[in-house]
Amino acid sequence: MTQKKERVIEIFTDGACSGNPGPGGWGGILRSGDKEKELSGYSANTTNNKMELLAAIHSLEALKKRSHVELTTDSSYVRDGITKWIHNWKRNGWKKSNKKPVENRELWERLDAVASKHDINWHWIRGHTGHAENERADTLATTAIQKGLNKEMDSDPAGELN
Repeated sequence: MTQKKERVIEIFTDGACSGNPGPGGWGGILRSGDKEKELSGYSANTTNNKMELLAAIHSLEALKKRSHVELTTDSSYVRDGITKWIHNWKRNGWKKSNKKPVENRELWERLDAVASKHDINWHWIRGHTGHAENERADTLATTAIQKGLNKEMDSDPAGELN
């Protein structure tokens, strides 16, 4: 009897913000064998941490079946949050060790829910150091910001956004 090989998905994510807070974008690259899919999105007023979280969330939500995932991010906030801090946050009623509420709780809960559907190894890399997929994810995120800003300007012919 041959055993079916588990499907491995590689995901590379990045978030970007023009100002913090400010207009933001996120990007994700999903790879399975020789197939790739790129995802990106925009938010008009956000933070870099939210964009980093949304990159991971949307990338994982794009998976149709339970998968073994190798997820690479340049955000230690995302990697440490989901692998180390979240357990205590949940145990302590979504409060940090200083008793203050966890920022971005709704995004952490969403990431926790989607991550629980998969077997994930979380990898951190230093950003902007020439890692090809991280650079592509960053380009997706920054391009999403520009597209979003252009749409806002296109939808405001009177120039009231200035």
